[in-house]
Amino acid sequence: MPASGLFHKPKKEEGDESAMPATEEKEKSNETYLRAMPLRDLSDLEAIKTEVTNGNILIIRITPLASKNIEDVKRAVNELYEFAESINGDIARLGEERVVICPQKIRIWRDTERVSKKPLPTAA
Repeated sequence: MPASGLFHKPKKEEGDESAMPATEEKEKSNETYLRAMPLRDLSDLEAIKTEVTNGNILIIRITPLASKNIEDVKRAVNELYEFAESINGDIARLGEERVVICPQKIRIWRDTERVSKKPLPTAA
């Protein structure tokens, strides 16, 4: 049997029916994935909503649409915010270029305490 890499699943060998039992295949559909997607056009919103409805967490890069039309970005983010609320999900900004949207039962941690601008003490 060839060695498998650190990030690669071992390949199913011919005639090896036990490589993925039916129960394991069924569980796979219940898995949650973290997926990155670009937002190039307002038509991409339907694919984003479908992914979140299927239980996946999305990191959406808004830069491609922002370079075309900033008003479309505002519309898209507002629509995603309303969608997240309607499914009892969560949505937050990740810096200037990204938005993360989560399905129901997954929450985004938000720091309630503002970070102080005072320099942190060092060991030196």
